[in-house]
Amino acid sequence: MAWLWNFIIVTTIASNLWAAGSQKVQFEKVKIKIGSKIIAVEIAKTPDQHQYGLMNRSSLPANEGMLFVFDQEQTLSFWMKNTYIDLAIAYFDKNKKIVDIQEMKATNQMMVGDLPSYPSAKPAMYALEMNKNWFQKNKISIGTKFNFVNEK
Repeated sequence: MAWLWNFIIVTTIASNLWAAGSQKVQFEKVKIKIGSKIIAVEIAKTPDQHQYGLMNRSSLPANEGMLFVFDQEQTLSFWMKNTYIDLAIAYFDKNKKIVDIQEMKATNQMMVGDLPSYPSAKPAMYALEMNKNWFQKNKISIGTKFNFVNEK
């Protein structure tokens, strides 16, 4: 009978671990206007959302991205852990104006050791990740502002 209890306990622990590991972080989706473009973005504002970001995705639709929102301006630094697509990142100050744009290289699960990081050149409060070269292709540069579509 002891083996049955051990089996039940091990099975319960294993199923709880599997369920916890398979839960995905959820993101709210909104529209923003940046320059003359209106795009759909997922909002990352909690520490869990910030950490998970665009991990484990194999693609990103052409005019969609992820907007990271922080409580205050600070030097932000991003990495590409388990991010399988090349991305571009724009950092915005508290006035929603671009202060830096960088291109970031995809990583894979086999990478070990230190991953490259991409710190903002100036303090920022927002970061927008889009597909590689998106800002360049859409002629969006430092100084460009964004607004939430429902914002005046």
